[in-house]
Amino acid sequence: MAKEIIMPKFGFTQEESEILEWLHNEGDQVEKGDSIAVVSTDKISMEVEAPKNGILGGIRYQVGDVVPVTKVIAYVLQPGESVPEAEIEAKGKKKTTVSDKPEDQPAKSGMQVTPVAKKLLDSNQLDIKNVFEFAGKMKITRAVVESYLESNSKPESDKIRATPAARRLSREEKVDLNMVTGSGPKGRIQADDVQSAQFEKESAMEVVALTREEIPLNTIRKTIARNMTQSWQEIPQMTLQIDIPVSRMEPYRQDINSTIDPKSKKITVTALIAKAVAKAIRKNRIVNSQLNGQKIILLEEINIGIATALEDGLIVPVVHHVDEKSVKVISNEIRDQSQRARNNKLQPEDLTDGTFTISNLGMFEIDRFTAIINPPQSAILAVGKKNRQLIPEEDNAFRVEEIITFTLSADHRVMDGVQAARFLADLKNIVQNVEALDQ
Repeated sequence: MAKEIIMPKFGFTQEESEILEWLHNEGDQVEKGDSIAVVSTDKISMEVEAPKNGILGGIRYQVGDVVPVTKVIAYVLQPGESVPEAEIEAKGKKKTTVSDKPEDQPAKSGMQVTPVAKKLLDSNQLDIKNVFEFAGKMKITRAVVESYLESNSKPESDKIRATPAARRLSREEKVDLNMVTGSGPKGRIQADDVQSAQFEKESAMEVVALTREEIPLNTIRKTIARNMTQSWQEIPQMTLQIDIPVSRMEPYRQDINSTIDPKSKKITVTALIAKAVAKAIRKNRIVNSQLNGQKIILLEEINIGIATALEDGLIVPVVHHVDEKSVKVISNEIRDQSQRARNNKLQPEDLTDGTFTISNLGMFEIDRFTAIINPPQSAILAVGKKNRQLIPEEDNAFRVEEIITFTLSADHRVMDGVQAARFLADLKNIVQNVEALDQ
């Protein structure tokens, strides 16, 4: 029986995914667990696996399509099986069957052809040898046959000699093949020729016109836009700011690092702040809560998201049970998640169940800023860079103190200003007694 391949749901709030790449073609043999497609979720790219051994067929969506979760995207067929009738009717296509007869396959040695391409060859009474030569003696797929048909639909004098890859690229990049000089045998246009022509076209445009770049909203950017708009429109956000002396933080960090193997990674300031925040949350559970209808849910777990900048957006990996971990462990997890985020290697569990978020822009020389709450959380802490400040003392004297400005954005539906202020006051006391962080 044909086995459905559905668009997986990688997260609780995920509603759809974009198909980024098909790793196998229609008619390819696949094994259970093989990665057959790459899709983009709200935050990361994930691979869809084959649910059983068989032949990939009935592909419903193309690269770039956005598909609701749990929708069927393709099937795994067994020899002799066909795409279900309901699927055929939905697509308006004729029934296709995966052949299990050796004689149904091309007799020509070395010629590989997918079942769908074979059917297209037969229905158009095409000589497979000619198509094989046209494909550059590569595997014959449906796209190759369609490209061959397109090429041969014109009079001989109007035909453009180009490889299937070159034709596909010309369509994607909107390059007129009539304006491309081929470098292949007998002047045949190769994919590299199309790319060169596109580069020359873009270079010429930059000379005669102002440069304008249009950046489409990708899946991550769409998610950020949706969540931040929801947060700003639905949550009455109050902000409280406090300057906390941190002069004792750096010596403490250096003391810990001096006990670490020189080959190991050193702990970071963000890890110290995350641990301090977790201890302050334990004293002020209201900032670690969520509004659910007419109820405020006080959460037991303290799972802190660390906002991480990527080239095309922002992602918030979550360190779970921060209050139960040492500063060294927290630092290692933050570093590991940050590296995997930039290499697109995060797993769904790295992004779920966050209860509070820290956004640290101190490394970008930002003095102070206000962050927007990440729903359904009730608070987010913005951390600026370390500055030097004159602190007044008795007898009109002053001392120089290193300080960091912390700005808390809080959901006013969930907590009042006094409750948020108590959290910041406790955070200040913890940071100023940083030596007790791991106690």
